[in-house]
Amino acid sequence: MPEEITPEDKERVALLKLITNSKHEFNKLSVSQLTRLQELLEKKDYSHSKKAHKSKLKLLGKINVRLYELEEDRSLI
Repeated sequence: MPEEITPEDKERVALLKLITNSKHEFNKLSVSQLTRLQELLEKKDYSHSKKAHKSKLKLLGKINVRLYELEEDRSLI
């Protein structure tokens, strides 16, 4: 039986579409959007596909770096 598409799935896909359409869109995401995307990605199981799992880990790394950069900018001000 196919999985039902949840509101969280739709939200995750919408955020992923934002950042895949343009390289610059990723840097425009707010801290709350980045944190939410991080939560949604961590919940999703991509173990069925080695490539998808690797992409997930890479994106989570980018999110962590961006969150750190945003937090550092705030502390410098």
